[in-house]
Amino acid sequence: MRQASGDGSFLRRLNQVAVLRALRGTESATLAELAKAAQLSRATADGIVETLLRDGWAEEVVPSDGLRGRPARRFAFRGEAGHVAGVSVGATGLLAMVADLNGRVVARAAESLPSDLPSARRLAAVVDLVERACAEAGLTAGALTAVGVGTTGVIDGEGRVVKSVVLEDWTGVRLQQELAARIPVPLRVENDMRLAVLAEHWQGAARGRRDVIYLHTGSRIGLGLLLGGVPHRGSHAAAGELGGQPNSRWGAFHHVLDFALSADPGELRAPLQAALFALERARAGDGRAAAAVEAFATGLAEGLVTLVTPLDPELVVIGGSLAQAGELLAGPVRRYLEGVCLYPPEVVVSELGGEAVCVGAVRFALDHAEQLLLG
Repeated sequence: MRQASGDGSFLRRLNQVAVLRALRGTESATLAELAKAAQLSRATADGIVETLLRDGWAEEVVPSDGLRGRPARRFAFRGEAGHVAGVSVGATGLLAMVADLNGRVVARAAESLPSDLPSARRLAAVVDLVERACAEAGLTAGALTAVGVGTTGVIDGEGRVVKSVVLEDWTGVRLQQELAARIPVPLRVENDMRLAVLAEHWQGAARGRRDVIYLHTGSRIGLGLLLGGVPHRGSHAAAGELGGQPNSRWGAFHHVLDFALSADPGELRAPLQAALFALERARAGDGRAAAAVEAFATGLAEGLVTLVTPLDPELVVIGGSLAQAGELLAGPVRRYLEGVCLYPPEVVVSELGGEAVCVGAVRFALDHAEQLLLG
């Protein structure tokens, strides 16, 4: 938004922000409604709305209900006035999305990368992916209002990767600083699991919920916590980061590993591949595979209950690569929690699948953009 100058410019800026906030808070509004919400006179609101229309921040909504006469003019925030980008940095690759300020995704790009890629090349790949997604949207990266990045690992308040057990050469990388030097727009970095639960709260299975546990199941087990409607970071920004805990209750993979080895001894599979193999056999009617999957899911629930009992969430969302199992995974988790919890939470499967972290990064960027535009 253009900054006015001269006497009265600050007050006018405050009034513009008040009207913009009112527009952002509703699908559309009349001039009278905007004036009331912003606590301004109708004449003042009228002048500001005309400025916002001229500068591209608002648009007039044409009635589509066929009413006769001359209905009051209605206005809406124009999402195309700006764009943000969200990026997820995972164990096997990158995903980027570009969205307008209403959160509508207009472009995306993806790239597979090995986990042992040197950090300098991974950083370059992130920048290249953002530029590719922007080009698809007809933008340059420098035209973005903000960028949000979600990455595996413990992320401190300055966007530094304090610890990563998934990506080699990633621990210690000053990710926010390094990317901000390459993408010259406001940029923020956060832990991937916190962004995943943020995404579920915004557009996924946790809409309208305030206390949620997001359980990521894939090549690793991770957790995202939403407490009071806000992703929980913890005192060291490490909430939900399980790392490589060899003696934890997350040893549930041994059930599917044992099954895969006995059913197909000629193939050595990693835990994720073994779980996917067992799921495929279970869907095909293999009883032993179904028992292995149920034991795996129950093992996850046994670890999960140590968080469910003290936190008392209303919902558990199962995400990650194994969420494709649906009720084969969610059912045993639900039954176990119903048997041991005083107030068992609802257990559902993610609606966002493998895009949850990137969607959360878009929401993270939008939140930052709103702070910049409306703060």
